[in-house]
Amino acid sequence: MYAIGGSAEPTINSQGNRYLAPTNPFAKEVTKRVETASTVWKSWNWRSEGDLLLNGAYFTPSGAGASASYSRASSLGAKSSSMVASITSDAGALSCRKGRSC
Repeated sequence: MYAIGGSAEPTINSQGNRYLAPTNPFAKEVTKRVETASTVWKSWNWRSEGDLLLNGAYFTPSGAGASASYSRASSLGAKSSSMVASITSDAGALSCRKGRSC
């Protein structure tokens, strides 16, 4: 289970992310509403836009949509989830040595 979730009326706007579900059929949901009835969480704003959901992963949206404050606060548009591999291809720990620049 992914760690995207909450229990205190959070707003979640997931854009351009890649979610790879494990083989466990009970661990495919990306979203998690912690001990909250569906009658309560259905009003929370949780959106997925352009996400890549692999191996049966699924995102359960809710609420009326992204809030206006989120739209105004975003200075960058999300990249397509198809770019995740190329964007992160050089990610990882630096191989630094004392006395040399990294």
